[in-house]
Amino acid sequence: MSDKLTSEPIGRRKVMKFLAGIPFLPLSGAFGIDPISEISDVPARFTALENNEQISQLSGKLPEGKLGNLTLSRMIMGCNPIIAWSHARDLIYPNRLMKAYNTDEKIVETLHIGQQAGMNTLVLTTEAYPVFNKYKQAYGDKIQTLCMATMPARDLLSNIKMGIDNGADAVYIHGRVCDAYARSGNMDELAKAIDYIRKQGLQAGVGAHCLETIEKCEKDNFPSDFYFKTFHHDKYWSALPESVREPYIEIGPSYVDHNKYCDNMWDLYPNRTVEVIKEVKKPVIAFKILAAGAIQPKVGFRYAFENGADFICVGMFDFQIVENVNTACQILADLTNRQRKWYS
Repeated sequence: MSDKLTSEPIGRRKVMKFLAGIPFLPLSGAFGIDPISEISDVPARFTALENNEQISQLSGKLPEGKLGNLTLSRMIMGCNPIIAWSHARDLIYPNRLMKAYNTDEKIVETLHIGQQAGMNTLVLTTEAYPVFNKYKQAYGDKIQTLCMATMPARDLLSNIKMGIDNGADAVYIHGRVCDAYARSGNMDELAKAIDYIRKQGLQAGVGAHCLETIEKCEKDNFPSDFYFKTFHHDKYWSALPESVREPYIEIGPSYVDHNKYCDNMWDLYPNRTVEVIKEVKKPVIAFKILAAGAIQPKVGFRYAFENGADFICVGMFDFQIVENVNTACQILADLTNRQRKWYS
Protein backbone atom coordinates (compact mmCIF):
# COMPACT_ATOMS: atom_id res chain seq x y z
CA MET A 1 0.00 0.00 0.00
CA SER A 2 1.31 3.46 -0.79
CA ASP A 3 2.49 5.67 2.06
CA LYS A 4 0.09 8.36 0.86
CA LEU A 5 -2.84 6.15 1.84
CA THR A 6 -1.68 5.66 5.43
CA SER A 7 -1.36 7.96 8.39
CA GLU A 8 1.99 6.61 9.62
CA PRO A 9 5.32 6.75 7.77
CA ILE A 10 6.82 3.42 6.81
CA GLY A 11 9.75 3.89 9.22
CA ARG A 12 7.43 4.29 12.22
CA ARG A 13 5.28 1.32 11.22
CA LYS A 14 8.39 -0.85 10.91
CA VAL A 15 9.74 0.27 14.27
CA MET A 16 6.40 -0.34 15.99
CA LYS A 17 6.21 -3.80 14.41
CA PHE A 18 9.70 -4.50 15.73
CA LEU A 19 8.85 -3.21 19.22
CA ALA A 20 5.67 -5.27 19.30
CA GLY A 21 7.75 -8.43 19.23
CA ILE A 22 9.82 -7.47 22.31
CA PRO A 23 8.60 -8.69 25.72
CA PHE A 24 7.57 -5.84 28.01
CA LEU A 25 10.41 -4.64 30.26
CA PRO A 26 10.45 -1.88 32.87
CA LEU A 27 11.78 1.35 31.40
CA SER A 28 14.85 1.45 33.61
CA GLY A 29 17.13 -1.03 35.29
CA ALA A 30 16.22 -4.13 33.24
CA PHE A 31 19.44 -5.97 32.37
CA GLY A 32 21.31 -2.70 32.83
CA ILE A 33 19.74 -1.23 29.67
CA ASP A 34 19.57 2.50 29.23
CA PRO A 35 16.21 3.16 27.53
CA ILE A 36 17.50 6.33 25.84
CA SER A 37 20.38 4.51 24.15
CA GLU A 38 18.05 1.65 23.28
CA ILE A 39 15.75 3.99 21.35
CA SER A 40 18.68 5.13 19.22
CA ASP A 41 19.54 1.49 18.49
CA VAL A 42 16.11 0.56 17.14
CA PRO A 43 16.89 1.28 13.45
CA ALA A 44 20.13 -0.73 13.62
CA ARG A 45 18.39 -3.61 15.37
CA PHE A 46 15.58 -3.55 12.88
CA THR A 47 18.11 -3.66 10.03
CA ALA A 48 19.68 -6.70 11.69
CA LEU A 49 16.30 -8.42 11.67
CA GLU A 50 15.88 -7.64 7.96
CA ASN A 51 19.37 -9.00 7.24
CA ASN A 52 18.62 -12.21 9.13
CA GLU A 53 15.44 -12.60 7.11
CA GLN A 54 17.46 -12.28 3.89
CA ILE A 55 20.03 -14.85 5.01
CA SER A 56 17.26 -17.29 5.93
CA GLN A 57 16.30 -17.33 2.24
CA LEU A 58 19.60 -18.82 1.08
CA SER A 59 19.05 -22.01 -0.88
CA GLY A 60 22.52 -23.52 -0.54
CA LYS A 61 26.24 -23.01 0.04
CA LEU A 62 28.24 -21.17 -2.58
CA PRO A 63 30.92 -23.49 -4.05
CA GLU A 64 34.59 -22.57 -3.72
CA GLY A 65 37.79 -22.92 -5.72
CA LYS A 66 41.53 -22.40 -5.30
CA LEU A 67 43.67 -19.43 -6.29
CA GLY A 68 47.13 -20.60 -5.32
CA ASN A 69 46.95 -21.20 -1.57
CA LEU A 70 43.74 -19.18 -1.24
CA THR A 71 40.24 -20.65 -1.17
CA LEU A 72 37.80 -18.32 -2.92
CA SER A 73 34.05 -18.48 -3.24
CA ARG A 74 33.13 -18.97 -6.92
CA MET A 75 31.36 -15.60 -6.80
CA ILE A 76 33.25 -12.70 -5.26
CA MET A 77 32.04 -9.21 -4.47
CA GLY A 78 32.99 -6.36 -6.77
CA CYS A 79 33.89 -2.95 -5.42
CA ASN A 80 32.27 -0.50 -7.85
CA PRO A 81 29.13 0.08 -5.76
CA ILE A 82 31.34 0.58 -2.70
CA ILE A 83 33.61 3.18 -4.29
CA ALA A 84 30.73 4.78 -6.25
CA TRP A 85 31.94 3.90 -9.73
CA SER A 86 29.16 3.24 -12.19
CA HIS A 87 29.11 2.58 -15.91
CA ALA A 88 25.92 4.46 -16.63
CA ARG A 89 26.31 5.17 -20.33
CA ASP A 90 25.07 8.77 -20.63
CA LEU A 91 23.25 9.02 -17.30
CA ILE A 92 24.79 11.66 -15.07
CA TYR A 93 23.49 10.85 -11.56
CA PRO A 94 24.27 7.16 -10.70
CA ASN A 95 27.67 7.80 -9.06
CA ARG A 96 26.11 10.33 -6.69
CA LEU A 97 23.18 8.01 -6.06
CA MET A 98 25.48 5.10 -5.16
CA LYS A 99 27.53 7.31 -2.87
CA ALA A 100 24.39 8.58 -1.14
CA TYR A 101 23.04 5.05 -0.61
CA ASN A 102 26.30 3.33 0.28
CA THR A 103 27.34 5.19 3.39
CA ASP A 104 30.18 3.66 5.38
CA GLU A 105 27.61 2.03 7.67
CA LYS A 106 25.72 0.56 4.71
CA ILE A 107 28.96 -0.76 3.19
CA VAL A 108 29.90 -2.50 6.44
CA GLU A 109 26.41 -4.00 6.61
CA THR A 110 26.62 -5.11 2.97
CA LEU A 111 29.97 -6.83 3.48
CA HIS A 112 28.57 -8.64 6.50
CA ILE A 113 25.55 -9.89 4.54
CA GLY A 114 27.85 -11.01 1.72
CA GLN A 115 30.09 -12.92 4.11
CA GLN A 116 27.11 -14.57 5.79
CA ALA A 117 25.79 -15.53 2.35
CA GLY A 118 29.02 -17.37 1.53
CA MET A 119 31.11 -14.85 -0.40
CA ASN A 120 34.47 -14.94 1.31
CA THR A 121 36.35 -12.63 -1.07
CA LEU A 122 36.05 -8.98 -2.05
CA VAL A 123 37.79 -6.86 -4.70
CA LEU A 124 39.04 -3.53 -3.37
CA THR A 125 41.00 -0.54 -4.57
CA THR A 126 43.55 0.82 -2.14
CA GLU A 127 41.26 3.81 -1.47
CA ALA A 128 38.53 1.48 -0.20
CA TYR A 129 40.54 -0.22 2.55
CA PRO A 130 39.68 2.31 5.30
CA VAL A 131 35.98 1.41 5.14
CA PHE A 132 36.90 -2.27 4.88
CA ASN A 133 38.85 -1.85 8.12
CA LYS A 134 35.62 -0.60 9.72
CA TYR A 135 34.03 -3.89 8.68
CA LYS A 136 36.91 -5.83 10.24
CA GLN A 137 36.57 -3.86 13.47
CA ALA A 138 32.85 -4.62 13.61
CA TYR A 139 32.82 -8.27 12.55
CA GLY A 140 36.40 -9.54 12.46
CA ASP A 141 38.59 -10.26 9.46
CA LYS A 142 36.33 -12.76 7.67
CA ILE A 143 36.61 -11.64 4.06
CA GLN A 144 39.70 -11.97 1.88
CA THR A 145 40.60 -9.13 -0.44
CA LEU A 146 41.94 -9.01 -3.97
CA CYS A 147 43.53 -5.60 -4.37
CA MET A 148 43.06 -3.89 -7.74
CA ALA A 149 46.26 -1.87 -8.00
CA THR A 150 47.37 0.83 -10.38
CA MET A 151 50.91 1.77 -11.45
CA PRO A 152 51.29 5.57 -11.12
CA ALA A 153 54.09 6.98 -13.27
CA ARG A 154 55.75 8.77 -10.35
CA ASP A 155 56.32 5.46 -8.52
CA LEU A 156 55.19 2.33 -10.34
CA LEU A 157 55.07 0.11 -7.26
CA SER A 158 53.62 2.57 -4.73
CA ASN A 159 49.97 1.56 -5.12
CA ILE A 160 50.85 -2.13 -5.07
CA LYS A 161 52.83 -1.64 -1.86
CA MET A 162 49.89 0.24 -0.34
CA GLY A 163 47.56 -2.68 -1.10
CA ILE A 164 49.98 -5.19 0.39
CA ASP A 165 50.48 -3.01 3.49
CA ASN A 166 46.69 -2.92 3.88
CA GLY A 167 46.64 -6.71 4.08
CA ALA A 168 45.60 -7.72 0.55
CA ASP A 169 45.49 -11.49 0.06
CA ALA A 170 46.26 -11.21 -3.66
CA VAL A 171 46.94 -8.33 -6.05
CA TYR A 172 46.13 -7.78 -9.69
CA ILE A 173 46.95 -4.83 -11.91
CA HIS A 174 43.97 -2.77 -13.10
CA GLY A 175 42.75 -3.74 -16.56
CA ARG A 176 43.22 -0.32 -18.10
CA VAL A 177 46.84 -0.27 -16.92
CA CYS A 178 47.60 -3.70 -18.35
CA ASP A 179 45.78 -2.85 -21.58
CA ALA A 180 47.87 0.30 -21.97
CA TYR A 181 51.12 -1.63 -21.54
CA ALA A 182 49.98 -4.31 -23.97
CA ARG A 183 48.93 -1.73 -26.55
CA SER A 184 52.32 -0.01 -26.30
CA GLY A 185 54.11 -3.32 -26.75
CA ASN A 186 56.26 -2.61 -23.70
CA MET A 187 55.47 -5.19 -21.04
CA ASP A 188 58.74 -4.88 -19.09
CA GLU A 189 57.43 -2.58 -16.34
CA LEU A 190 54.29 -4.67 -15.97
CA ALA A 191 56.44 -7.79 -15.65
CA LYS A 192 58.46 -6.11 -12.88
CA ALA A 193 55.26 -5.30 -11.00
CA ILE A 194 54.00 -8.87 -11.28
CA ASP A 195 57.38 -10.17 -10.13
CA TYR A 196 57.34 -7.83 -7.14
CA ILE A 197 53.88 -9.07 -6.04
CA ARG A 198 54.92 -12.70 -6.34
CA LYS A 199 58.10 -12.08 -4.33
CA GLN A 200 55.86 -10.87 -1.48
CA GLY A 201 54.30 -14.34 -1.45
CA LEU A 202 51.02 -13.26 -3.06
CA GLN A 203 49.18 -14.38 -6.17
CA ALA A 204 49.67 -11.79 -8.92
CA GLY A 205 47.12 -11.16 -11.65
CA VAL A 206 46.77 -9.35 -14.95
CA GLY A 207 43.56 -7.38 -15.40
CA ALA A 208 42.18 -6.80 -18.89
CA HIS A 209 39.27 -5.14 -20.62
CA CYS A 210 40.84 -5.81 -24.00
CA LEU A 211 41.14 -9.34 -25.32
CA GLU A 212 44.38 -8.38 -27.09
CA THR A 213 46.03 -8.09 -23.66
CA ILE A 214 45.24 -11.70 -22.80
CA GLU A 215 46.32 -12.84 -26.25
CA LYS A 216 49.68 -11.08 -25.86
CA CYS A 217 50.23 -12.47 -22.36
CA GLU A 218 49.46 -16.00 -23.54
CA LYS A 219 51.69 -15.68 -26.60
CA ASP A 220 54.60 -14.37 -24.50
CA ASN A 221 54.01 -16.81 -21.62
CA PHE A 222 53.67 -13.82 -19.30
CA PRO A 223 54.37 -14.88 -15.68
CA SER A 224 51.11 -13.98 -13.93
CA ASP A 225 49.17 -16.35 -11.69
CA PHE A 226 45.67 -15.48 -12.91
CA TYR A 227 43.66 -13.24 -15.24
CA PHE A 228 40.92 -10.79 -14.30
CA LYS A 229 39.01 -10.37 -17.56
CA THR A 230 35.79 -8.72 -18.73
CA PHE A 231 33.48 -11.46 -19.96
CA HIS A 232 29.95 -10.91 -21.27
CA HIS A 233 27.88 -11.52 -24.39
CA ASP A 234 26.74 -8.68 -26.65
CA LYS A 235 23.02 -9.40 -26.88
CA TYR A 236 21.82 -6.33 -25.02
CA TRP A 237 20.34 -3.10 -26.31
CA SER A 238 23.19 -0.66 -25.67
CA ALA A 239 26.00 -2.88 -26.96
CA LEU A 240 28.29 -1.25 -29.50
CA PRO A 241 27.48 -2.29 -33.11
CA GLU A 242 29.95 -4.86 -34.42
CA SER A 243 30.80 -2.71 -37.43
CA VAL A 244 32.42 0.00 -35.28
CA ARG A 245 34.29 -2.15 -32.76
CA GLU A 246 38.05 -1.61 -32.76
CA PRO A 247 40.92 -3.07 -30.72
CA TYR A 248 41.55 -1.28 -27.41
CA ILE A 249 38.50 0.95 -27.81
CA GLU A 250 37.44 -0.03 -24.27
CA ILE A 251 40.23 2.08 -22.80
CA GLY A 252 39.71 5.06 -25.06
CA PRO A 253 37.43 8.08 -24.67
CA SER A 254 33.64 8.03 -24.70
CA TYR A 255 31.70 9.88 -27.40
CA VAL A 256 28.26 11.45 -27.77
CA ASP A 257 27.89 9.95 -31.25
CA HIS A 258 25.48 7.01 -30.99
CA ASN A 259 27.63 4.93 -33.32
CA LYS A 260 30.74 5.30 -31.18
CA TYR A 261 31.86 3.98 -27.84
CA CYS A 262 30.17 5.48 -24.78
CA ASP A 263 31.11 3.42 -21.72
CA ASN A 264 28.71 0.74 -22.93
CA MET A 265 30.72 -2.39 -23.65
CA TRP A 266 33.61 -4.16 -21.93
CA ASP A 267 34.11 -7.34 -23.95
CA LEU A 268 34.12 -6.28 -27.59
CA TYR A 269 34.69 -9.73 -29.03
CA PRO A 270 32.70 -12.23 -26.94
CA ASN A 271 33.06 -15.21 -29.27
CA ARG A 272 36.81 -14.72 -29.55
CA THR A 273 37.07 -14.31 -25.80
CA VAL A 274 35.41 -17.68 -25.26
CA GLU A 275 37.83 -19.37 -27.68
CA VAL A 276 40.90 -17.72 -26.13
CA ILE A 277 39.85 -18.58 -22.57
CA LYS A 278 39.41 -22.23 -23.53
CA GLU A 279 43.18 -22.48 -24.02
CA VAL A 280 44.20 -20.58 -20.85
CA LYS A 281 45.69 -22.87 -18.23
CA LYS A 282 45.48 -20.63 -15.19
CA PRO A 283 42.53 -19.32 -13.17
CA VAL A 284 40.29 -16.77 -14.88
CA ILE A 285 38.18 -14.38 -12.81
CA ALA A 286 35.46 -12.91 -15.02
CA PHE A 287 34.08 -9.46 -14.34
CA LYS A 288 31.62 -7.08 -15.99
CA ILE A 289 29.68 -10.26 -16.67
CA LEU A 290 26.38 -8.35 -16.50
CA ALA A 291 27.64 -5.56 -18.79
CA ALA A 292 27.22 -3.12 -15.90
CA GLY A 293 23.60 -4.03 -15.25
CA ALA A 294 22.38 -4.64 -18.81
CA ILE A 295 22.25 -8.46 -18.54
CA GLN A 296 20.12 -10.49 -16.14
CA PRO A 297 22.18 -12.36 -13.51
CA LYS A 298 20.72 -15.75 -14.42
CA VAL A 299 21.92 -15.18 -18.00
CA GLY A 300 25.27 -13.52 -17.29
CA PHE A 301 26.30 -15.95 -14.56
CA ARG A 302 25.58 -18.98 -16.75
CA TYR A 303 27.30 -17.44 -19.76
CA ALA A 304 30.50 -16.83 -17.77
CA PHE A 305 30.67 -20.18 -16.01
CA GLU A 306 29.66 -22.30 -18.98
CA ASN A 307 32.19 -20.52 -21.20
CA GLY A 308 35.12 -21.15 -18.89
CA ALA A 309 35.29 -18.62 -16.04
CA ASP A 310 36.65 -20.11 -12.82
CA PHE A 311 35.24 -17.31 -10.68
CA ILE A 312 32.91 -14.39 -11.29
CA CYS A 313 33.22 -10.94 -9.75
CA VAL A 314 29.91 -9.14 -9.32
CA GLY A 315 29.22 -5.69 -7.90
CA MET A 316 25.99 -5.69 -5.93
CA PHE A 317 23.93 -3.81 -3.41
CA ASP A 318 22.86 -5.36 -0.11
CA PHE A 319 19.36 -6.21 -1.33
CA GLN A 320 20.76 -8.17 -4.30
CA ILE A 321 23.14 -10.44 -2.43
CA VAL A 322 20.99 -13.40 -1.44
CA GLU A 323 19.24 -13.58 -4.81
CA ASN A 324 22.59 -13.48 -6.61
CA VAL A 325 24.07 -16.18 -4.40
CA ASN A 326 21.04 -18.42 -4.92
CA THR A 327 21.25 -17.87 -8.67
CA ALA A 328 24.97 -18.71 -8.73
CA CYS A 329 24.42 -21.87 -6.66
CA GLN A 330 21.68 -23.08 -8.98
CA ILE A 331 23.78 -22.47 -12.09
CA LEU A 332 26.94 -24.07 -10.68
CA ALA A 333 24.92 -27.17 -9.85
CA ASP A 334 23.80 -27.43 -13.49
CA LEU A 335 26.73 -26.61 -15.80
CA THR A 336 25.91 -29.10 -18.53
CA ASN A 337 27.62 -27.14 -21.32
CA ARG A 338 30.95 -26.21 -19.74
CA GLN A 339 33.89 -27.51 -21.79
CA ARG A 340 36.92 -25.87 -20.17
CA LYS A 341 38.30 -27.69 -17.12
CA TRP A 342 38.44 -25.87 -13.83
CA TYR A 343 41.80 -24.25 -13.17
CA SER A 344 41.05 -23.53 -9.54
